[in-house]
Amino acid sequence: MIELRLLDGFEVWRDGDVVALPQSARRLAAFLALHERPLHRIYVSGSLWLESTEENANASLRSTLWRLGRQDCPLIDSSGSLVRLAPEVAVDLHDARERARAVLRGEGATPLGLDLLCRAGELLPHWYDDWVVIERERFRQLRLHALDALCESLAAAGRYAAAVEAGRASVAGEPLRESAHRLLIQAYLAEGDRGEATRQYRAFRDLLQDELGLAPSPQLEELVAPLPVW
Repeated sequence: MIELRLLDGFEVWRDGDVVALPQSARRLAAFLALHERPLHRIYVSGSLWLESTEENANASLRSTLWRLGRQDCPLIDSSGSLVRLAPEVAVDLHDARERARAVLRGEGATPLGLDLLCRAGELLPHWYDDWVVIERERFRQLRLHALDALCESLAAAGRYAAAVEAGRASVAGEPLRESAHRLLIQAYLAEGDRGEATRQYRAFRDLLQDELGLAPSPQLEELVAPLPVW
């Protein structure tokens, strides 16, 4: 089994062992994984070797594919003018994306799905290519909205511990998002935990003031009006 891990850093695993790849091969595998479809060679080479001539970029792609072919790890499929990630390669990002989209479709989440979304890290941290930065932000927003939806739906179902776990993960993902704090406070209140609701509000209020010089919205103030927040 081959696994490509893009969350919290780049790793390729085969049958429980890490596979070492040169940087050019790592970038190619990541690029193909993010696109999730076969791509024309000329598009791939032009995207990954921007500063090279077309001839040199194509040569770099051929060299990278040749090097990958010498490894006992069938990571890339190359057929004619098209290249793609091999279908049997499992990608953690793909799994996390699908679980988040399922939540947003209203399908809820299994305990395993909840754990995956709560633990999912940043996509390829410290990679600064434009094609990574765009997908990193897209995944970040998708994950945060899915965690918000889980916090709300789990609290409504009386699964307060799971709701709080989802809410805290969303808050940690972007501490200045008021919507995440509001849903977490609502989960605490639904559970009857006024103390944690009060602490959460105070922490957010102080952070918002320190970082942006702003106050919480009237909607949040109304939510915590019965609490001793001052």
